[in-house]
Amino acid sequence: MFELNGSVFLPSTMTLTGIPGLESVQCWIGIPFCTMYILAVIGNTTILVIIKNESSLHIPMYVFLAMLAAIDIALSTSILPKMLGIFWFHSPEISFDACLLQMGLIHSLQATESGILLAMALDRYVAICHPLRHATIFSYQLLSYLGVGVTLRGLILIVPCLLLIKCRLKYYRTTVISHSYCEHMAVVKLATEDTRINKILGLSVAFLILGFDIIFITLSYVLIFITVFQLPQKEARLKAFNTCIAHICVFLQFYLLAFFSFFTHRFGSHIPPYVHILLSNLYLLIPPFLNPIVYGVKTKQIRNHVLKMIFSKNLS
Repeated sequence: MFELNGSVFLPSTMTLTGIPGLESVQCWIGIPFCTMYILAVIGNTTILVIIKNESSLHIPMYVFLAMLAAIDIALSTSILPKMLGIFWFHSPEISFDACLLQMGLIHSLQATESGILLAMALDRYVAICHPLRHATIFSYQLLSYLGVGVTLRGLILIVPCLLLIKCRLKYYRTTVISHSYCEHMAVVKLATEDTRINKILGLSVAFLILGFDIIFITLSYVLIFITVFQLPQKEARLKAFNTCIAHICVFLQFYLLAFFSFFTHRFGSHIPPYVHILLSNLYLLIPPFLNPIVYGVKTKQIRNHVLKMIFSKNLS
């Protein structure tokens, strides 16, 4: 790495600032962040263990839930350890390649989680609107294809963004990233070269993934509600509606946080930078933290197994 005409050519390391404007309280901000991370790992690991050990839960709904739990663990782990290193141990440096790796992990895992939420919505649509065909349509082979498909989709769409940064952007005004993790636009804005292609590609990928998934998730739940309200028995309507409550809560918290963070970051120029960064951090940390709580409270099978585990340990 060396400087040329006031810019840095091919930097080997980058520096993450954490949360600009809140440096004096970052050590305290790390405490709730770390707490959310620990609870997210414990909660999602518990869901994985319950689903793995209970054969009655080896059905599409819970297989997708296990996929979601695994992604949440990976997503929160890709951001928080380094973030706590900045907040608590004053270790802001990160190699350029590690920065790209973190960026790729974060954005591809977000895309994969969005795809899993879409698959869960389609599963509920078929289960409620076409119950006799559910077992035939959602076979274990289809579950495998869906899992591999949403993972590859995230990678295929994110890798070009990383390659454009790695191969096309050579000169940077500074190596200091005003963020607590390697976010795509935060890195691209540091380059001195024409970054319009990088920005357009990044926005296109975001809209392609979120827009496509939200449209079909919303359509699935609209058709589900139409079918539910047409059921003749009140008990049947309540049962069908209750099976979707947890999914709807998870869907809303993921996409509402995503859009709130996205629009404030790109169109809220009058909002202080630390607000943008805090929202970005919470967008990555809150869903992994809340998802196991939502499913633990609203899903009877998960709740019963958690209580069984707690009481069996107390009795022993």
